[in-house]
Amino acid sequence: MARKYSKSAGKDVKRAMHRKKKGKLKRGKGGKGGSVKSRKQAIAIGLSEARKKGKKVPKKKEGHEEKLDRNASR
Repeated sequence: MARKYSKSAGKDVKRAMHRKKKGKLKRGKGGKGGSVKSRKQAIAIGLSEARKKGKKVPKKKEGHEEKLDRNASR
C-alpha cells in the first residue's frame, strides 16, 4: 500500500513539535501571533512546512468549502 506521507514530512512535523515544546514555534504570518499552545496546531504547521518544501503530503482539506457544498444540496 502506498504511503500518504513521506518520511521526511514526518521529520518536519517532529521538528515542529520539538519547537512547540521549547516554546519557539510561532503562529500567524511571520510568526507574530504568539507561541503555539495546541498540539494539533503544531502538527498542522509542520505539515504546512513540508508542503512548502514540496514533500509528499496530502492536500489540505478546505472545511469552509465542504460546508457550503453540503448546504447547497439541501
